[in-house]
This record gives sequence, structure tokens and C-alpha cells, in this order.
Amino acid sequence: MTGHGTNGRDGLRHLVRAEWTKFRTVRGWVAGMTLAVVLVVALGLLSAAGSHASCGMGGVETACTLTTGPGGEAVSDRFFFVHRRLDGDGSIIVRVDSMTGQIRLPDATPGVRNVVAGVVPWAKAGIMVKDGVREGASYAAVMVTARHGVRMQHDFTEDVAGRSGGVSPGSPRWLRLTRSGGTLTGYESVDGRRWAVVGTARPAHLPATVEAGLFVASPGDLTVSRGDLGGASVQVRFTEATAVFDQVRVEGRAGGTWSHDDVGVAYEADGRTPHHPGRFTESGGAFAITGVGDVAPSVDGVRIESTLSGLVAGLVAVIVVAVLFVTAEHRRGLFRTTLLAAPRRGRAFAAKAVVVGAVAFAAGLTAAALTVPLGARILQANGNAVLPVSTFTELRVVAGVAALTAAVAVLALACAALVRRGAVAVTVAAGLVVVPHILATASVLPLSVARWLLRLTPAAGFAVQQSVPEYAQVLGYYSPQGGYYPLPPLAGLAVLCGYAALAAVLAAVRIRKGDT
Repeated sequence: MTGHGTNGRDGLRHLVRAEWTKFRTVRGWVAGMTLAVVLVVALGLLSAAGSHASCGMGGVETACTLTTGPGGEAVSDRFFFVHRRLDGDGSIIVRVDSMTGQIRLPDATPGVRNVVAGVVPWAKAGIMVKDGVREGASYAAVMVTARHGVRMQHDFTEDVAGRSGGVSPGSPRWLRLTRSGGTLTGYESVDGRRWAVVGTARPAHLPATVEAGLFVASPGDLTVSRGDLGGASVQVRFTEATAVFDQVRVEGRAGGTWSHDDVGVAYEADGRTPHHPGRFTESGGAFAITGVGDVAPSVDGVRIESTLSGLVAGLVAVIVVAVLFVTAEHRRGLFRTTLLAAPRRGRAFAAKAVVVGAVAFAAGLTAAALTVPLGARILQANGNAVLPVSTFTELRVVAGVAALTAAVAVLALACAALVRRGAVAVTVAAGLVVVPHILATASVLPLSVARWLLRLTPAAGFAVQQSVPEYAQVLGYYSPQGGYYPLPPLAGLAVLCGYAALAAVLAAVRIRKGDT
């Protein structure tokens, strides 16, 4: 007996097969999905081909390069290091007496340097063990910062806050870093007798013999100003920090004498003169060390999702096809026939949702799988520094774009089933997904409003394409315009899927009530 069971003629599998046959035999719908793929790929690769960059100094231009850390991520590894060799287990102990600095501000008088006293929030001074002095090498460090207290950091991306504040006049801070096998433990103290653990670390690639010593770094001073048209202007200005260390003690098998390296220093065009060098002096066992730069993840570069500049245009094409998948039948009076073939009316809509979602997923997957790797190669060939990501992250971006495309298609299909008018349905779906994203990323709204749009509307789903996270220990302009979303990738996608599911349920309820 057939009837209405899952194996009957109105079973979901039968309906899905029928809807798929219907979809693939309408050339306009197939062409529309093909156009979506072409738009994403063509616009993305054209944008990559038109993006050229070069780096250099003094008129000598070279391709931009990145320093990578132990995990393969882009890092900034610039600091002044006074160090000596440490074999095996041991400790380094120091008292940080003070931290001062200078910040370069815009010149008030043309040609006259405007330098003021001060330290930026993430200026840091402390003790470190590192696998030599090569940029990007594995390390662990415990430090005081200007505004973020005592921290323990290792291998660039890992950061743990201590219990106390930073160093201040008349209030020095003691630091200790102890190695036992592959584990390093950071301590802090106000008097050098009672110690509190800041954190522990197991750096990825730390050999038996390391360099242990004192370091100072000072990231650039970042300021953001908004123009009359709402656009943001971001400037990073030179800073340096100077810390005074005393009571320096190395316990364990320490070899050699103190040496120093300006790790990561850049050179002028002559290749010999350091650009903004660090320095140090030593007197009576006390060290005054001046450093610039940062020891942290780097977010200064082009990200792989920049190749997806055609995604919005592709989604508009997907929305149109999904809407027509419903409204074309209504316009021709064929939807009643579809329902007669499926007395359980909700299944008819579910079958359409499965088909359009699957086709959209395949289209999004094809587009992203072509555009992201090819676009990244073109960007690199044009001299751009493309921020490296893991294979897992790249696959997550590609699969995420496919899921985003599928969810948008289902949302548009549901809008069409609810309003029954093609133009209105396209407008509603685009207004829910595309418009908030454009407004939030075009810097026409206050940053707080833009972030709320990307939390509360279906446009939150665009977060799934973000490949580089926001780092709390790196001062940056983390805005939607720069590709940073207020929700994590999967959380943003979940918001979009929630809207699509709600709209689909409402559409199925309306159809089941017989309002056809």
C-alpha cells in the first residue's frame, strides 16, 4: 500500500527527486546558479589581479614578506635582547625598576619632529628564553606592560594575565622565569621573596640550549580618525620604550657573557644602517634597555578572504534563483499541482528547500574552492604579503562560504513562499542579508552600530569567512571594514541558519494551512 508514508508517492525522497528534476530542466535556474559561481570567481580573481604591493625603503622596492612563528602564523618579532646562553634547566630572575618611553606624534610644525614622553599600552619589558635570536623562533617570556599588568606569553599567540599591575615609579616588579624540561613557569613578586605564578608554557620548538635574557619592545601607537564621509583613517606612529633592570640573576648552567641583539631590526636602503635601532647601557649590574617593535601575532597583511570580494554579487544571484523556484510556479498556477502530488503540504516545501539548499551549497563550494587558493597565489605573485593560515582554517573558510550560500538560498526560498511576489521576496531577502553587510563594512555607520548589525541580522553569517582572529594582546583596528566580525565564524553562521530555519518553518506552516 502506498498512501502517505515515507515510501509513498508523497515521500520526501520522491519529492526531492521531482524537485531536482524540475530545477535542472529549467535552464534559467541552472544558468542563475552558474552565474553566481562565475561572479564570485571572476570578481575575486580580478580583484586579486589588480592588487599590487611592494615594500622597501629609500626608493628600493621589494616584494612584501612575512615572518612566521612556530605555528605557521604571521608574527611580529622585533625587540632588543640582552642575553646569555642557558643549558638545560634553570631560572632567570630580575627586578624591573621603571619603564619610560617616547611617542612620535604628527608634526605640529612642518619639518620639526613632534616627540612626546609616554608609553603605549602594550609596551613590554621583561625576561625571555628563546631558541636563538632568529625572527619567529619559539620562546616564552614573562613581562610587565604599560597598561595591561604582568603577562606571560609564548610562541606569539599565547597570552596569560598575571595578578598585579605593571611597574610604576617607586613600585618595581620582580619577575622570574624557570625552565624544567619542556615546561616554563613565570612568576611575579613585589618584593623578590613571595612569588605568585603567572602561568606556565610548553613552547613548541625550544631546544635544550636557549638564549635567556632581558628584552624590551614597544608597538606603534595606533590612532583611528573618521572622515566627513564616515571612512576610517588608521595611522601607526613610531614609539620606543626604555626599561631599567637590576638584581639580574641567572641560575643553572649559564654560559658565556652577556651579549645583545636588535632582533628583527630593519635597515635603511644602504643595507647597513639600522632603522630606529634599539640600544642598551650597563652599569654596576643594572641595565637600561631601549626597544621598539613587538613580539606578538601580526595582523598586518592581506587575508585569504579578501579574494571573496564577489561573494555579495554571487549571493544576489542565488537569492533570485531561490525566489524564482517558488514564485515561477505560483505565477503559472503550477504550485497547486505540486501540492496535489504531495498531500502533506509541508513536505513539498521541505523538498524545495533541500534541493535549492544543496544546489546553492555546491555552487558556493565550487566558487570558494576555486577563488580562495587561486586568488591567494595571484596576490602573492603581485607582491602582496598574504597572511598564512592552516589548512584546516582554509577548508573551514571554503566550507563556510558554501554553508552561507545554502542558508541564504533557503532563507530566500522561505521569503518567496511567504510573500508570493518575486520582486518583493528578492528585496526582503537581500534586505536581510546583503544590505546590512554592505552598510556595516562600508564605514557609513558608527562602529558600534555596524557591529550590532552583524550580531543581530542574518548578515552575521558573513563571519564564517574570517580567517584571522582578533588578538587581545595586539592593538589593531578590529572593524567590519577590516574584515573583523563581532561574532566567531560558526556563531555568526548559526545566527543566519537560525533566521533561515525560522523563515522555513513559517513558510511550511502557511503552506500546510492551504493558503496557496
